[in-house]
Amino acid sequence: MDEAVITHLDQGAEGEYQARVADNAAFGRLTYVRRGNVLTAEHTLVPTAIGGRGIAGKLVEALIADARAQGWKIVPECSYVAAAFKRHPDWADLLA
Repeated sequence: MDEAVITHLDQGAEGEYQARVADNAAFGRLTYVRRGNVLTAEHTLVPTAIGGRGIAGKLVEALIADARAQGWKIVPECSYVAAAFKRHPDWADLLA
């Protein structure tokens, strides 16, 4: 398996993280809406064509790393992101 390459597309009030792998044109996405320093993680979507590679988890990890670096707080509206927060109690300080 090729490593997923994560890209952050920040468009001000909204944005997304994208994950691409070398062997497929499909890409995963984690979308959010920003209000001040609070990001509401809305959706995490990984197409079946690239599923089973841990891509959704890598998208969330990128969000968490940026939140720590930028001082953001997160509202995990997306069920996948909410479940990731439950698995990682060490992320509790990032909850809005």
